[in-house]
Amino acid sequence: MYKIFQMLVLIVASMQSIASQTNTHYFDFGRKATQADATFIATALPYTPASGYGFDLGTAYRVAIQEEGFKATMPVYFSVDLPEGNYKVTVTLSGKNTEMTVKAESKRLFLAQERIASSKAAIQTFTLSLFNKTIEPGYDVGLKERELAKLDWDKKLTLEFLGSSTVQSIKIEPVNQTKTLFLAGDSTVTNQDVEPWASWGQFITAYLNEEIAVANQASSGASLASFRSSRIDKILNQLKEGDFVVIEFGHNDEKVKGEGAGAYGLYTSIMTDFIKRIKEKGGTPILITPTQRRAFDGKKLKPTHGEFPDAMRKVAQNEAVALIDLTKMTTKMYEAWGPQLSRKAFVQYAANMFPGQREALEDNTHFSNFGANEVALAILSGLRKSDSELKNYIAKDAPSYDPDTPNLPESYTLPYSSLFESLKPDGN
Repeated sequence: MYKIFQMLVLIVASMQSIASQTNTHYFDFGRKATQADATFIATALPYTPASGYGFDLGTAYRVAIQEEGFKATMPVYFSVDLPEGNYKVTVTLSGKNTEMTVKAESKRLFLAQERIASSKAAIQTFTLSLFNKTIEPGYDVGLKERELAKLDWDKKLTLEFLGSSTVQSIKIEPVNQTKTLFLAGDSTVTNQDVEPWASWGQFITAYLNEEIAVANQASSGASLASFRSSRIDKILNQLKEGDFVVIEFGHNDEKVKGEGAGAYGLYTSIMTDFIKRIKEKGGTPILITPTQRRAFDGKKLKPTHGEFPDAMRKVAQNEAVALIDLTKMTTKMYEAWGPQLSRKAFVQYAANMFPGQREALEDNTHFSNFGANEVALAILSGLRKSDSELKNYIAKDAPSYDPDTPNLPESYTLPYSSLFESLKPDGN
């Protein structure tokens, strides 16, 4: 009987190994193959469901295949059909005195203007999480109409390349035992898929190490009440023991009406329930109070979240979970910048700055790339001061940050992606 059991274990292990190998992809670009086990791509093939890979979103025409790889003067997208899970991505770049920015899915940032100084090839790796709307057969995440087209929720991995470097190869391999950081939140957290909108959730990916993948399942316009059905079920369905779940809500919870609503009503009870369910599955919840709105009264910021930040602080204390007080940190940041300079952290642009943008954009809630990056850095500073094990997954080269003295807008630049929309995200 024991021998039969051993054989079954070996068979299962063999099947898992085969499945893992099946989902490993190696793409070798250029005019000559350099890797015997790679898929050799010598022409700019558009993505098709039949092939399961290729240059996507109509950008194949921008690609120039050269001897050692491909180059493009405008952003290009490369997609590969893959099941959901965590993947390690290895990109080989070359080109002396060039730079490359790499984003994935709905503008998740992984490499920000990575400089290549020498003629030697540079190998860059990062880990990401893929997910789709299926929770179980017959039960899907209730996506909003605007989310249906988001690259985050489809059944392929899409990489976006923006820069002058040559892309020699891409290797994608499953690493499903890697820790996952799930993000549950609203429009200030979710991966904003179009320019010029951005969130901290899609920038923090650039500051974590390869031992963790971020599954950002936050949704624009979401409140705790709207997140408590299929949204939290999706996270709990994927959650492994030892994973982390960040919860940041408040902006839209203020608008929830009806019996039991309010900071110490539904907001507190649902948050407490989420924490309990996450812990039951062996996960670690982390609470983050909501980012402030840019609402100045002279040189000081007016509080706009009422009792909600304090209610979250009390839940964190009662449930013995880590808390990052982003409300306090963003208040310090905005006041340090002042009423005028703080505009640069938000989507505030004159008319005709982007294609088809006929009117000025004036938003005091949603972030620009600069602002989103600053908030991500603030969260890292909060993590470093906390007792949460999540701080062990911050990359060694991630910069230090002090919310009392935030960076200046001119200190940060990032190439814009191709996709643009003037309609602001849901929620405020």
